[in-house]
Amino acid sequence: MRPLVAIVMGSDSDWERMRPAAEELEGFGLGYRVEVASAHRSPDVVADLARRAEEQGLRVFIAGAGLAAHLAGVIAAHTTLPVIGVPLAAGALSGVDALYATVQMPPGVPVATVGIDAARNAGLLAAQILATADPDLRARLARQKAGLAEAVARKNRSLQASLAGGDKGAVGGD
Repeated sequence: MRPLVAIVMGSDSDWERMRPAAEELEGFGLGYRVEVASAHRSPDVVADLARRAEEQGLRVFIAGAGLAAHLAGVIAAHTTLPVIGVPLAAGALSGVDALYATVQMPPGVPVATVGIDAARNAGLLAAQILATADPDLRARLARQKAGLAEAVARKNRSLQASLAGGDKGAVGGD
């Protein structure tokens, strides 16, 4: 599979939290590559990766970083390709600092940001971006969303059956 998405992280220790993005991409048959590059310790590598991405066939970046979390913003500063930031939980603030650093980009340098440690959603968002030019991928994403809705309906039916059987528990309404 030709890589269309670059998953970049500041440290190899971030891989376990970023792996769900790769798994989502694999599930949709999308190629990706994984890189370790630090906005602070190897900024030239990050800039080169971002500048050369389009000529290498990449279409979307997913960037995961914790603490000061400037990786997604540095990538976005050097490319016009979409960048999805994944703030990673680390340090005393448990990822809130990374969330703020990733979501609060200056005008003209957008970074789409998912929740703290939400690499799975980043993989899905990358697939949705790529699906704008791929009707087959768009249909597979629609089937995936229908499956999510059916899972919720199944859980509701199970809960309702349990409640009808006398197990009222602590379930209440809004």
